[in-house]
Amino acid sequence: MIRLTAHSTDDTRGIAQAIAKLVRAGDMIVLIGEMGSGKTTFSQHFAHALGVTEPVTSPTFNLLHNYSGSRLKLHHADLYRLERTGELDDLGLTDLQEAGGVMLVEWGDVVGDALGTGLVLKLAAPENADSEDSVTVRQIEIDWRGMQWETRWDKLRTSLDAWTTS
Repeated sequence: MIRLTAHSTDDTRGIAQAIAKLVRAGDMIVLIGEMGSGKTTFSQHFAHALGVTEPVTSPTFNLLHNYSGSRLKLHHADLYRLERTGELDDLGLTDLQEAGGVMLVEWGDVVGDALGTGLVLKLAAPENADSEDSVTVRQIEIDWRGMQWETRWDKLRTSLDAWTTS
């Protein structure tokens, strides 16, 4: 597991850019965190790092937005409003993932391990943050499931050194 601290939105941007440099077509990035933990902010920076030029918003009501980036397509899902796990199949996320591009899923914990392999980011405001820090400071834990990131894990860890905490 990699533990990071983003002290500002610039740090969040840097972290998103570092991860975006290493993603490949077919990768899944799962974002977990409470409301206001920074999932959408991370998603926006990640999308821009992939070359998406249009505004990136959380697909809370539509559940899925698709973007064309200059580097890779981005399929951005938000599972917060899923009422049953069967709706996950209806979204066709697996088909989109297999068709290429990167799958970025907010509220991925809603469906447990049903999303399969990928990079998992847990975002949270620090418990001891004062009200000013709670707006921008985020603790981020990164882990992976399956084999997608096995060969890139050390490179990812190195690229995130500037934000690593013990």
